[in-house]
Amino acid sequence: MEQNEGRTPVVLLACGSFNPITNMHLRMFELARDYLHETGNYKVVKGIISPVGDGYKKKGLIEAQHRVAMATLAVEGSDWVEVDPWESEQTEWVETAKVLRHHHEELLTVGQHKDEVDRAKVVKKRKRNTSQRDTSMQQIRCSSRDVPQLKLLCGADVLESFGVPNLWKQEDIAEIVGEFGVVCVTRAGSDAESFVYQSDLLWEHRRHIHIVKEWITNEISATKIRRALRRGQSVRFPNAGRVTAGSRTT
Repeated sequence: MEQNEGRTPVVLLACGSFNPITNMHLRMFELARDYLHETGNYKVVKGIISPVGDGYKKKGLIEAQHRVAMATLAVEGSDWVEVDPWESEQTEWVETAKVLRHHHEELLTVGQHKDEVDRAKVVKKRKRNTSQRDTSMQQIRCSSRDVPQLKLLCGADVLESFGVPNLWKQEDIAEIVGEFGVVCVTRAGSDAESFVYQSDLLWEHRRHIHIVKEWITNEISATKIRRALRRGQSVRFPNAGRVTAGSRTT
């Protein structure tokens, strides 16, 4: 039996400014994948970085095309994390729940296309040998269940922002956590478990919230990198000699 047999396939989606993208953003994907694999229930098949569009109107936000280009260069060395420009190409700011819906529809479309291809192969095979018993149809009927689950990957700051009044729509939080699920990578000084406990809405969907502890921390962030660049200071080798992690900076 293969190690990943019976595990639920998962796609991790990280939304944010990525202004600029840092090693910490990429490290989050690695930490989340390791955690989900160690549960024995999941197999992470892809990671998606979705930079926000210019419609976000955040002070100091550089143009989306440049942030997408930087992120694309950053993931060149990864064989499973990719950059998707869809969100960045929208003229208006897109809520996270809508971004999740878009990528979920994309996964369903890919799964449906795979089903159609598999059915065509079975029909062709049966025409070649009609006497041969073929159990592939049963596999095809179940293939739609193999469409990966889509989960939001974020830092503890995003999870805690769910509690900020009027920042998120309550129905969006319920959809993000209840329908998709969240993988939250903690940062130094955060207590994500306590926050989930204090929120009735998050507590209701607590089984869909995966909290990943990063024991080797680093306080480098996109905000600090931008500050250093404004001051003409070097930002090379920010985590040399250490394996670090960080949270999404928005």
